[in-house]
Amino acid sequence: MSKFTPRGEITIQTLAMPADTNANGDIFGGWLVSQMDLAAGVLAKKIAKGRVATVAINSMTFLKPVHVGDVVSCHVELVKLGRTSITIAVEVWAEPATSSGNYRVTEGTFVFVAIDDEGKARQVLKTND
Repeated sequence: MSKFTPRGEITIQTLAMPADTNANGDIFGGWLVSQMDLAAGVLAKKIAKGRVATVAINSMTFLKPVHVGDVVSCHVELVKLGRTSITIAVEVWAEPATSSGNYRVTEGTFVFVAIDDEGKARQVLKTND
């Protein structure tokens, strides 16, 4: 298992299920990307204090497979705050059902834009929170 620890705050934790597998029997990469987008979106919405939309995935690296029964944890960290955009790093860690300890399986960088009720970009309100 890894001697490293996840960066950022845990935002989503879920269980990898059989319905989420690919043809090789591992968890489908698209399912992981979806979980990462949701996790990053939670932080982006909190920072923007309102609606956000994913506009880019700047990088994505799949490091190790995730298996059915693993506990999957998404950790997020603010990378950059722009006028209307928010860039967030996401790390996904898995804890196998059959052992203790965890390992990093995926990492990526997601970019969001704060939007108003009409879906148009709006300024991110910077506060001291």
